[in-house]
Amino acid sequence: MAYLYLAIAIIAEVIATSALKASAEFTRLIPSIVVVIGYCVAFYFLTLVLRSIPIGVTYAIWSGLGIVLITLVGVFAYKEIPDTPALIGMGLIIAGVIVINLFSKTTAH
Repeated sequence: MAYLYLAIAIIAEVIATSALKASAEFTRLIPSIVVVIGYCVAFYFLTLVLRSIPIGVTYAIWSGLGIVLITLVGVFAYKEIPDTPALIGMGLIIAGVIVINLFSKTTAH
């Protein structure tokens, strides 16, 4: 269940961050509400994950995948195209998440 909770936390965080840009500095009501609810959901599920996965591993996965997913949202929703160094960096982030999940003995079983 820990990884399901982590997936929910990541998706909620990506939705909230996407809405943060759409909120226009909290001047638009609906996106602003989505931001608050999204972050509340994200952090609640993150606390559930911490019952079984160490905080360092949890945060590495949560932030790493969140960075990559929010970049994809930026590409498709806001036409923000990352340059080559950004793509290389995100590739390294993905590689790090894979290494943690495949080889770390501190992840949930």
